[in-house]
Amino acid sequence: MPQDRQALRQHLRQQRRALSPQQQRQASQALAQRLIDQPEMDQAGTIALYLANDGEPNLMPLIRLLWQQHKPLALPVMHPNDPERIQFQRFAPDSAMVNNRYGIAEPAWAESDTLPREQIDLMLMPLVGFDEQGNRLGMGAGYYDRYLAGKGSRPLLVGCAHECQRLEGLESAPWDIPLDAVVTPERWLTVRNCS
Repeated sequence: MPQDRQALRQHLRQQRRALSPQQQRQASQALAQRLIDQPEMDQAGTIALYLANDGEPNLMPLIRLLWQQHKPLALPVMHPNDPERIQFQRFAPDSAMVNNRYGIAEPAWAESDTLPREQIDLMLMPLVGFDEQGNRLGMGAGYYDRYLAGKGSRPLLVGCAHECQRLEGLESAPWDIPLDAVVTPERWLTVRNCS
């Protein structure tokens, strides 16, 4: 297993991309069921999530279930005036979507639809790697860490992953924001007191 963070990212991204379309479909269904059964999901008001890219677990089955429950959802949006930042914006079945500079679909920017961090109760986060202590290896651009940094309340942070992304131990950087829980198609792992 590579120790350099960039080599580790490449290795883990290859692992998840190597999953067959059938394995990905089964994983996304299992993940949706595991999440919908969690009391944390039921108790949350607004839930922030992501649209899958590059072999990440696909949350669309979960999104459809949450829309049926009339849960308010939000997606990350690249800030139009600051390419280093993301904001979270309301996401509904009728949201106008555009592709950002990474080719990932996001709601078309509308200042009136952005949500302050304090209004998000639970955030499902993509990741490249994780360990049992809640350390998260992201893509390396730091968007989520910057968004979550600073004073004030923050949502319950749940990393979404395939089991092939689990690491024995992951060295964290000073700016890394640890997860409260990790969910895979096989399990829910609480790593911090979520109450």
